[in-house]
Formats: sequence, structure tokens, C-alpha cells
Amino acid sequence: MRAAVLTISDGVAAGERSDGSGDLLAELLSAEGYEVERRIVPDDRETIADAIVDLAEDAALVLTTGGTGLGARDVTPEATSEVVERPAPGIAEAIRADSIAKTPHGLLSRGVAGVRDRTLVVNLPGSPGGCRDGFAVLQPALGHALELLAGEQTAHRQT
Repeated sequence: MRAAVLTISDGVAAGERSDGSGDLLAELLSAEGYEVERRIVPDDRETIADAIVDLAEDAALVLTTGGTGLGARDVTPEATSEVVERPAPGIAEAIRADSIAKTPHGLLSRGVAGVRDRTLVVNLPGSPGGCRDGFAVLQPALGHALELLAGEQTAHRQT
């Protein structure tokens, strides 16, 4: 199954910082058996939206990292909301609740999740720890979510 990691960061896109969060997400997804595509874009709403649309053409899952805070250039949730067709608020709520239990800075996260066609798109924070913790929250339900989106029969959905 194909997954994509989209790193959203002016600094990483300019080559001024390393992509620790993107590297970590790619490792976690590869360990789960996903074929992973990587992309890096700056904090630009239109560029982010275009990248999500492009990556969702081939991937069952798009995980973004970065741009979910309160900074003036943190526009990932807005860009994501423009291109997803159906929100999945429970995912973002669970990730945020887990984060808040670990740090008060979790209150500042504005990440969203949703579905574009048959692709699940989830915004994660721009830190490796936030990505690791967010993926740990998502991982137990991920397989079932992707099966549902693929239209497969599951124990909860039978034709």
C-alpha cells in the first residue's frame, strides 16, 4: 500500500534545516509495510493544497508534518480543509487530546484530518516527538480506516 509524507516547512524547503519529522514518519510507515513517497514544500497555502491533491492521486494515506500551530505562516489546516471532501474530526481530536496530556503546547495545535476521494489525509505537528506520538494514536485504527476507504468488506461493514 502506498503512503505519502508531506513536510511543510520554509526552513526544510530552503535546505536550512533537516527533515527530522518527515524522516521519522517515513521510517514508521515503512516499518508498517507501506511504500512511502516523500515531498517537501514551503509554508504556502496553495502549494500545500496542490501537493496534497497530487499525492492523494496515488497514495491511500497522506501524512503531513508542520504548519499546524498559531504562527502567521502555519496554514496547513486551511490548505488541507480546502482539498478534503469529508472531515474526520475524531482523528484530529484524538491526536490533540493525546498531545495535551503530554504538553500544554498541545492546546495550540490546529491540525485536521479528512478524506479526499479514497485517501486519508492527516495533519501532524512539525516536531519528531509530535509525529511519533500522533502516529501512535492513529496506528491502531489506520488499517481499518484504509480498508473502509478502499471499499473492502470488514467486520463492521458487509455487503
